[in-house]
Formats: sequence, C-alpha cells, structure tokens
Amino acid sequence: MSTEGLSIPGISIAGSGPSAAERVRKRGLSLFGSVPRPAVVTFAIEAAAVLLAVLDVWLVIPEKAQPYSIWLSGAACLAVVFRRKFPFLAVLVAVPGFLAGWAQLASMITLGMLATRRQLHWQVWVGAALVWCCRFVQWPLEDFAELSWREHILDGIYGVLVAGMPIAIGLLIGARTEISNKLAELATSRDRERRFHADAVRAEERARLAREMHDVVSHQITLIAMQAGALQAQTADNHAQETAQVIRTLSKRTLEELRSLLSVLRSDADDDGPRPGINDLDRLIRTSEVPVHLSVEHLPEALPNQVSAAAYRTVQECLTNVHKHAPGATATIRIQGEHGALKIEVRNERANRPSEKLPSGGHGLTGLAERARLLGGSFETSGMEDGGFRVRARYPLDR
Repeated sequence: MSTEGLSIPGISIAGSGPSAAERVRKRGLSLFGSVPRPAVVTFAIEAAAVLLAVLDVWLVIPEKAQPYSIWLSGAACLAVVFRRKFPFLAVLVAVPGFLAGWAQLASMITLGMLATRRQLHWQVWVGAALVWCCRFVQWPLEDFAELSWREHILDGIYGVLVAGMPIAIGLLIGARTEISNKLAELATSRDRERRFHADAVRAEERARLAREMHDVVSHQITLIAMQAGALQAQTADNHAQETAQVIRTLSKRTLEELRSLLSVLRSDADDDGPRPGINDLDRLIRTSEVPVHLSVEHLPEALPNQVSAAAYRTVQECLTNVHKHAPGATATIRIQGEHGALKIEVRNERANRPSEKLPSGGHGLTGLAERARLLGGSFETSGMEDGGFRVRARYPLDR
C-alpha cells in the first residue's frame, strides 16, 4: 500500500441535495405566501394592516361623531388583529363599524382573509353580502331614505366593488396556493418515476454483472482450484503441497464469496444478505501474509451489518494493497468506536523489498470511498513522510 499508483486526492463526502418536489414546494410556497415567515416579518405585516385600518377611520371621522360609531369603528380595527385565526368572526365584528362608522378598509381586509382561508365557503358569501349592505345602506337610515334612485344604484355598484375586490384577491391567492401544491405533487411523482426507472436500470445492470462474473471469474477460479488440487496430488515436495493447499483453500473461499455476491446481484434487494464482518478479521489477518499490529478500542457490542461489512472490506483492501505494493512492510490497524461512529485507520511502512507487478485496476480505494459515501461516512487517503501510506475511514453507527 505504497504511495505509488494508489494515492487518491482527499475525498469529501456530502449529503444529497433536496429533491425536485422539495425545491418546487419551497419555491412555490415562498411565492404564494404560505411558507412560514420570520416573526419580525409577520409582526410588520400585521402592524401595517392595523395601521391602514386605523388611518382609514381617523382621516374621515367627523368632529361631531357619535360615540357609539367611534367605538364600533375601533372594534372593527381591532378585528383586523385576529382575522387570521377567526376570519368569519372578524368579519362579523368589523361589519357594524362599517355600517354605523367609517371602518370600510377594516371590513375589506377581514373579508379578504376570509376568502383566502375559506374560498367558496358559505361564510364567504355571507360576509360579502354583509359588506355590500354596509356600503349600500347609509347610516342613519333617515339619510338613506332621502337618497334618489340614481344614488341607490351607484351605491349598489360601489358595494359590489368593495365586497368583490377582497374576495377576488382571496380567491386568487387560494388558487395560487392550490397550484403550488399540485406542482409539488407533480414533482414528487416525477421523483418517484425517476427512482423506479433507476431501480430498473440498476436491476438490469446487476443481472448483467452477475452473468459476466459467473461466466468469466467463476470459471477461472474453479480452474485454479482444480489445478492446485492436481498439483497437490502429483508432487512429493512438502512445501509445494502446502502451497497448493493454500491456493486451493483460497480459491474455494473466493468461490463462496463470489456465489454470495452473485445471489445479491440477482436478488436486487436492499439487504445484501450474509457477508463477512468485523468478527472475521482474525481469519483475514491470519491468511493475509502481511505482518499486522491490530488494536481495537471501545467496539460496540452490536454493529449494523452494513458497517461491519464495510469495516471488513476496508481492512481487506488495505492488506491486499500492502501485499501488492509494499511487500514486507508491517501494517498497523486501529479500530475505534466512539461518538456514534466506527473509525478505522490502516497504516503501513514503506516496502522492504521490490514489489511484484501484479494486476491492479486501481478501483479498490475508489470503491471504499463510494461505500463510505453510501453509508454517510467519510474516507481519506494520504501518503506518509517515511514513504508509507495511510487510510482513514469513518462509518456512522446511527443508521
């Protein structure tokens, strides 16, 4: 596991971004006003609405106004404050202030909130009728009776505008909110379709890989095991027999793991089935032909299967790289469980003798980095000043 041919830049693991549905929902709701606002913004909007309602009354109230009309107008302005929680009640409280006072804007604001919350509910039409009546009928009733028919028609038209405008705005806001929700549902459906398509493509690719591995790799390993058995039976040299036995044992073990991997690829299940875990490290170290110093600290009693398998594969790949690229070097393995994560560090000295030119695709450490990313962990590699190599992996346990 020397720095030659194996050094990978530091790999940063990041979480996945928001889905399309979440992006659409946030963008849409922010446009249509349904997203939760900061408290300061909400307070400013409420204060502005109340201030406009108060100014609408204060600027037109006459000097010799009746006390009851002033109190009713004040109550209408107060209704603007609780219009969000009780929209229909706010309209009922504001209407007398519009009929017998001057709280026209307060009635329109409460009616607009009622239309936004209830849409085409019967309460909206009742509120619209009350606001229209307040604009059509003049108080006191003696003055209303003295109006001409032309003035009655004009007041009726203005009443339609005063009652219709807040309802139209409320219905528009409600329609936009509904469109936003529909867009979010559509984006969610598209995300679901993409996942289904990706699962189908992955299943097809896994089946193809299973066929390739079975037709090529399994056949070659079987031939190696058969040749090793023939060599063991024909030779009389004890050393050659031991070597042939080791080759045959490793070939059988590789075939067993290969069959397990093939079953996983063909099943296309989220659970990868039985795999070697951290409890199998002793056997791995004994058969690795690499001098190893192992230390285990604060290891949890129960590890998630995926984390245990990832720890095993990390140590296995590191020992394989030491054997190929730094023959004769000692590997130091440190496994530590703390702060809700399993940390693995593997270091090796520089090679004591020239390394053999063994086949290497250079994908082992990249595969470990991808495994760490899928588990939400991190993976780092770096060279050491003495010519050795270091691998650090971190796998969270709270998955």
